[in-house]
Amino acid sequence: MAKTLLILFVATLVLSVPVAFTMGIAGIVAIFVDGSLNPLVATQRMFAGIDSFPLMAVPFFILASELMTACGLTNSLLRFANALVGHVRGGLGHVNILVSMLFAGISGSALADAAGPSAIVMKMMRKAGYEENYAGALSAATATIGPIIPPSILAVIFAISTNGVTVAGLFLAGIVPGILLGLALAIANHIVSTRHGYRGREERAGLGELARATLDAAPAIVMPAIILGGILFGVFTPTEAGAVASAYALLLGLLLRAFTFSGIYHAFLRAAVITSSVFLIVAFASIFAWLLTYLQIPQEIAKLITGLTDNRLAILFILAGFVLVCGFFIDTLPALIILTPILGPIAYGAGIDPLQFGMMLVLNLTIGMITPPVGPVLFVISTVGRLRIEALSRSVLPLLLAEMIVLLLVILVPGISTFVPNYFGFAN
Repeated sequence: MAKTLLILFVATLVLSVPVAFTMGIAGIVAIFVDGSLNPLVATQRMFAGIDSFPLMAVPFFILASELMTACGLTNSLLRFANALVGHVRGGLGHVNILVSMLFAGISGSALADAAGPSAIVMKMMRKAGYEENYAGALSAATATIGPIIPPSILAVIFAISTNGVTVAGLFLAGIVPGILLGLALAIANHIVSTRHGYRGREERAGLGELARATLDAAPAIVMPAIILGGILFGVFTPTEAGAVASAYALLLGLLLRAFTFSGIYHAFLRAAVITSSVFLIVAFASIFAWLLTYLQIPQEIAKLITGLTDNRLAILFILAGFVLVCGFFIDTLPALIILTPILGPIAYGAGIDPLQFGMMLVLNLTIGMITPPVGPVLFVISTVGRLRIEALSRSVLPLLLAEMIVLLLVILVPGISTFVPNYFGFAN
């Protein structure tokens, strides 16, 4: 069965079958070919994969992001970021980074950021004289902050795919790495801007302009504080936090009179479509991941790695390298569901903190979103900006290096991922 499963998975992947169907086809056909398992197990595993209370947070956070965009608060974040950092060298690049960090506290999705605020700032950068491929590359790189800073959809998926980690703990684990990611990209943008003479706005924003921009953006800025504050003080669970975020976004839009009936309808429709695709991937990936465990493939990989070394740091580097290679070819969400039950036991057996391993895994796979040949964020930016993917891939290299440095720090310094959760009592 193992050979059938892996051969079908690779073959369908090479044929460019959507990765969700790739895992589903490989898993179901392998079950039928082997004959030792009841075919109904495929249906059972699909429903078991999505029958999860924490997973209910995903559609709520997606809906909150769509509603916040529909009521125009994305533009408020742009004005706030421009007033705050638009005057420094490479100002619009820094605006791009800051907006993505702020929007990450709403969406939790790299693709939502890439198709929304990052795409808007990319167009602004091109009009201001930035080289089009660099503007696109920076927009793609900043979008990867979305799944790191809480709330993160990938953090929810990881938490339900392994033991010993809570959604709240992993949300908190992403705060410091997310900030470091923003700082690393800001440094890289400053260096590139200095070399190419990219300047900021001519005048620093006055106190009046900054105050008005802050006031306009405040409703969006406080949403992450509401989500995390409610979780930390025990007001609601992370799943309930998603519902609170959606209700807050809907109420805010109604109070600001920023909604039209059509706008609300399309926000719910987009959220439903995105949620359906996410749950389809989770369902099919659950079959594939369960079969890997049933065939004891994780145990074989564990024996192979522990046979090479028993050093904790060396094992973490081996796992990180393996995840990085997988991220080149497999989309982020299915890769996370497949790799967590395979690599998690190896990491925990070596004494690696689950929070550190989870953040390494999420950050590593997120970086894969801007690396060819798959690189979904690159393809979104390429489509929106009408850019050649080859030129875009070359321009993203220095920004990719900055993100790899952050990944290296997460691997070498466990406290980057564990300090905040431990401080608030979410130690494992």
